Amino acid sequence: MEVWFIRHGVTRHNQDGIWQGQRDVPLAPEGYEQARRLAERLARAGLTWTALYTSDLARATETARILGERLGLTPRSDRRLREVCVGELSGLARRDVAERYGDYLARSREDPWNTRFPGGETMAELAERVWRFVEELGGGRYLVVSHGGAIRAAVLRTLAAATPAPWRIRLENTSITRLRFPEGVAAGGYVDSVGDAAHLEPGLLPES
Repeated sequence: MEVWFIRHGVTRHNQDGIWQGQRDVPLAPEGYEQARRLAERLARAGLTWTALYTSDLARATETARILGERLGLTPRSDRRLREVCVGELSGLARRDVAERYGDYLARSREDPWNTRFPGGETMAELAERVWRFVEELGGGRYLVVSHGGAIRAAVLRTLAAATPAPWRIRLENTSITRLRFPEGVAAGGYVDSVGDAAHLEPGLLPES
């Protein structure tokens, strides 16, 4: 089984440094272009896909729609693929979080895996719900459009690791992270690639 996690295209909140969490923010114009470039890359790869899944948040469903139209797949929505709930931080700029939630940030640096976002989830809880989704997949090759925090959690769960710095896993918008489970999820898996965004490099894809 292979699971190709795709981070959604960029949003205005991403560009402006605003915490999103489960706030339903649409793609920015640049996000649509990123998704189109990714769709073209995947189409040219000539691979067969078992299914296309997506978070139910707009920035993911819009990305998945563009992929699905190019690849001939119908996106299937699953709430478990949502971003981590950041609670009171949703909609705040990074500078405001630093000013108002200094105590939380200090605790999070010490234990980012188990420190709860104010009024939200922990990374450990996020990992559990994303992993329940992965465990229900059968054999095949899947495209899964999700979010930065959710994808990081899936990577760390595959590695059986709770790193003290999950945010050091760099994931560009529309990047590809490939997980492979040769003998099923229960037997453990491998991380084949993380944050592959080669399709965003200028000149990689010829003009169509």
